[in-house]
Amino acid sequence: MAYDHISVERDGPVTILTLNRPQARNALHPPAHWECHAALNAFEADPDQWVAIITGAGDQSFCAGNDLKFQASGVVPVLPPTGFGGLTSRFTMVKPVIAAVNGYALGGGFEIALACDVLLAAETATFSLPEARIGMAALAGGLHRLPRAIGPRRAMQMIMTCERVSAQQGLDLGFVSEVIGEEGVLAAARRWAAEICKASPLAIQAAKQAMQHGLDRPIADAMVAQWGCQAMRDLRTSEDWLEGPRAFAEKRAPVWKGR
Repeated sequence: MAYDHISVERDGPVTILTLNRPQARNALHPPAHWECHAALNAFEADPDQWVAIITGAGDQSFCAGNDLKFQASGVVPVLPPTGFGGLTSRFTMVKPVIAAVNGYALGGGFEIALACDVLLAAETATFSLPEARIGMAALAGGLHRLPRAIGPRRAMQMIMTCERVSAQQGLDLGFVSEVIGEEGVLAAARRWAAEICKASPLAIQAAKQAMQHGLDRPIADAMVAQWGCQAMRDLRTSEDWLEGPRAFAEKRAPVWKGR
């Protein structure tokens, strides 16, 4: 599929989605949201694609959030059912997604990053939910994912003051997984993806879904519920379920099929 506002690259089992509106600091308007929706649908449906990386074009901005100039023109924005950037309401996604934050992650851009499983930040990255300053609210998950990541009081401070937080502060608070220096954030994301791909993709998906299903349950209930996860059932009936122990016994690297 040809895209106008994003670019998509496949590198083996890794899909790299780049938000490509540098003239607007990679802020998103409805056509861009729908392109992200289509690209992530394709990634999710392809059994040969195991990990996704989301980043922004250029070295200044990951995503500056909602394209307010587009919205101010009077056009009523219609987002896809999967939410901002085609991700923030994609609650059934079991494949891992890495955010490679290369600059400003503001508003909806920060919400996209928070919706990812791993958040890597360049040293120059900046995070904020500034919606209140323009009479809006972070309704694409920021009001709920941020307090779950760093605690309600610190999250309320960021939300009420529209505070801008550096990459190092994000690491200290716990929502950033790693701060990246000279290596470059996209190269680091590829490194993380390569490490993830050493494991069975079905095992990773089962672990993610089981953890998601258990977060709001007591541990005893979560440990029972994990067996009912579809991704766990898929893992236990797959070739990978046998390949792992067989490769271990034969003292060789496993050859995962993801099926």
